[in-house]
Amino acid sequence: MRRRSARLKRALPYLLVGPAVVYLLAITLYPGIFAVYQSLYVVRFVNWTFTGLGNYEQLLTDREFWAALGNTAVIGGISLVLQAVIAMSLAYFAYRDPMIRGWRIVFLMPMLFMPSAVAYIWKLAFNDGRVISDLLMALGLVDGNVDWLSSIWLARLTLIVADVWQWTPFLFIIFVAALQGQDQEIEEAARLDGASWPAIFWNISLPMMRPIIVVAITLRGIDITTMFTNVYIMTQGSPGGATETMSFFIYRQGFRMFNFGYASAASVLMLALTLVIAQTVVKRAFRSGRS
Repeated sequence: MRRRSARLKRALPYLLVGPAVVYLLAITLYPGIFAVYQSLYVVRFVNWTFTGLGNYEQLLTDREFWAALGNTAVIGGISLVLQAVIAMSLAYFAYRDPMIRGWRIVFLMPMLFMPSAVAYIWKLAFNDGRVISDLLMALGLVDGNVDWLSSIWLARLTLIVADVWQWTPFLFIIFVAALQGQDQEIEEAARLDGASWPAIFWNISLPMMRPIIVVAITLRGIDITTMFTNVYIMTQGSPGGATETMSFFIYRQGFRMFNFGYASAASVLMLALTLVIAQTVVKRAFRSGRS
């Protein structure tokens, strides 16, 4: 009886965690393996024709694929830079200023909205409701209504604004936590030496935060590569595919053109590219941090 109770006690943690592990594997590992398997076939509903690496070879010569990859890099890159700069600026003031410190929860509110609701709000503001156009006309910056989907960069701007508005708080909360978690004795020593707070922040806090900043930006960058909701609701890839991201390209290939094998190949290729870039960036950041 004692042996059984001891075995049961050792096995209890695994029994409790087991269902969650099985669930996570079912929703992550299996779809990934199935996508790799499906990418080797030309799939038209129930008709599966083995093509090997044919889908991947076709992707490498597909102008629409490269255009979607470029759009993702441009829109995501600009959005990520703006989010990092704004989040760090807000963290700088929220960490030091007692007046702003009490309003931190306000900065987090955009992240609490559903992405689809945010996309509809900004679609109403830019396109359907003409809110932004009316505001610009009231300020005398434009003479008439602005058609935000008539220009490549104006259409991209709508996606960037919506993404920056909602997800800057994600970086903000990480940066504030990093500032609060740093060694206060170093800051006090620098202050006693006569260093100002901007100098302390630039020369001490930022270098100490570098690994955390890189990881946070990498996580946000990975999430940006999956930008779909804003594109689907706000632009549909217009004008002329200039706002079609990789996620929307995969959706269009799979659920509009019903080329499921081709869509799976694009998703596998995008996943591999994202993992390689993310791991390279993080490794270099931590390696330079140790040196």
